[in-house]
Amino acid sequence: MKTNAARILDGLKIDYELREYKVDENDLSAQNVAEKVNMPHSQVFKTLVARGDKTGVIMACIPGDMELDLKALAAASGNKKVEMVSLKEVQPLTGYIRGGVSPLGAKKRYPVFLNDSAVNWPVIACSAGIRGCQIVLAPSSLVQAVNAKLCPIARGE
Repeated sequence: MKTNAARILDGLKIDYELREYKVDENDLSAQNVAEKVNMPHSQVFKTLVARGDKTGVIMACIPGDMELDLKALAAASGNKKVEMVSLKEVQPLTGYIRGGVSPLGAKKRYPVFLNDSAVNWPVIACSAGIRGCQIVLAPSSLVQAVNAKLCPIARGE
């Protein structure tokens, strides 16, 4: 199934692989997704939507087994303070539902911050924009596609 995210990569002539999996509505965790696409938790990146006091809405892609460091994200994005947007705001802002937020192809192009651990992998996975489908691609390809900034924005759980 082609999603907007996949179409964007096609348009940029970027190589990727789509991995579909059965969605468990009771467990949308990145860990569960990682197991279903047969990849280590730290190689499957979840996309979180946050708002900075200066920049407005930003996206953070971090490994599934880590949590977002809001202070580090604020520093990386030029904000004094960053907070997560509420769940009810995610879809109106991005066009995506929880468990299916992709750094690619949101309603509006928001700045994307990718945790720097991504470069430790030949490929990483992120949501293809729908629940049940991940895009597997080289970290450098994701950086190129969304003009992401690599920075240390996650910490171990």
